[in-house]
Amino acid sequence: MNRKLRYAILSFMTIGALVLSCKQEKDNSEVSENVPAETKVTEQNPDEEKIKTTINELLFNAGNYNVLVLDSMMSDKAMLGISSLKGGTWSNSEIAINDFFESVEKGERSPYCEIPNNYDIIITEGQLALARADCILYRWGIPQTREVNHFTFIKENGNWKILNISWTKEELSKEKKNYDLEIFARGYAQAWCSQRPNFVSSFFAEDGELTVNNGKPAKGTLAISNVAKGFMDAFPDIIVSLDSLTTSSDKTQFYWTLTGTNNGLNGTGNKVKISGFEEWTLNIDGLIQESKGYFDEKDYKRQLEFETNK
Repeated sequence: MNRKLRYAILSFMTIGALVLSCKQEKDNSEVSENVPAETKVTEQNPDEEKIKTTINELLFNAGNYNVLVLDSMMSDKAMLGISSLKGGTWSNSEIAINDFFESVEKGERSPYCEIPNNYDIIITEGQLALARADCILYRWGIPQTREVNHFTFIKENGNWKILNISWTKEELSKEKKNYDLEIFARGYAQAWCSQRPNFVSSFFAEDGELTVNNGKPAKGTLAISNVAKGFMDAFPDIIVSLDSLTTSSDKTQFYWTLTGTNNGLNGTGNKVKISGFEEWTLNIDGLIQESKGYFDEKDYKRQLEFETNK
């Protein structure tokens, strides 16, 4: 399908969806006038929730540059379109999804955490959907850009697949680039799920330290990357979630839960779920200068040998 025809189809879908949306709003307003206020109920559309979940999953894996997961969510012929504001002028670019994936594999990347503020979703006959997600992109806890993402979805075998993504990108002013510790912690947890050990060490100062269960400290980003690699190799499906974050005096406690299947080299094949925490000392740039991590190592080894049903 050539580009002009594809754009024509997308434009037709957009106009049709808007017309349908306006008609539904008119019909709903006429009905609502005859319904007492106390009986009005806002129904949750399960497809909307699925689309939101899909968008959040996509943004999470995009921040980790997880090509395998992203590829499974996209149409093979999907396009990416970007409109960026620089120096008061908008510039546009586009790239085929497969070309983008190829560039990811070749280039150096740094992690980011993109958080939606709100969504607008239009669904047609439960089969096609247009969605808009207004997001802020963070790197290491500092907001960088406002990115308004537009998605076109089609349902295949009960699942929403992404046909196209386009977004506007606008650099935030210096006054808005304020460090957020909670977002930093969310990004750090996300990096542990990336299968990219250097993403984890990028949250540390270059001369930072990571100690696990009173062991020998890993000093410097290379050594910290090696610690992260050990866990990532052991658990190819590793997920680290942020449970809570507390701050006292000059220390921050990052409480986490790790889940994964020990399918790495010489692995037992058992599933593991273990919780623990890291106590951070941060430097003036908001990066981790020192982290002391703790978890129940006996329980961890027991789960590796004898799978639990946690």
